[in-house]
Amino acid sequence: MSTFTKLTYHMVFSTKYRRPLIRDDFQHRLYSYIGGIIRSQKGSLIEIGGIEDHIHLLVNLSPVKAISEAIQEIKACSSKWSNEQFELSEKFAWQKGYGVFTVSYSQIESVSRYVQNQVEHHRTKTFEEEYMTFLKLHQISFEPKGLFEGEFCG
Repeated sequence: MSTFTKLTYHMVFSTKYRRPLIRDDFQHRLYSYIGGIIRSQKGSLIEIGGIEDHIHLLVNLSPVKAISEAIQEIKACSSKWSNEQFELSEKFAWQKGYGVFTVSYSQIESVSRYVQNQVEHHRTKTFEEEYMTFLKLHQISFEPKGLFEGEFCG
């Protein structure tokens, strides 16, 4: 018998301290580069979007690599590339943590639209509010204090 998988994830993570570093002038290239990392992991990028301080990725990933390893590679490689390729106002880095949520096949289109509409969505909601909403929606326990790394609290 052959093995078949379709593992779809919605990933969310922000820049370190939620700094607005993902500017229009390099956003498209950053997104393309991240898509290349995912393809090198034998995955596929369905949708990517975000605003200046965070991104959302809707991806299919291969089961041969743990999700934590896949995200670590995406974040490490894209940070290194960003700092080598662009003159940014400060060093580019991602936050330490991340959110990853499974997506059923029937919800891919809906999540894709959500990722595409990040600019509009964030006219009324901060990243912090959005992130806590996802945790609650997926019934993930968390303490609001210390949830986000701050410049002065580590």
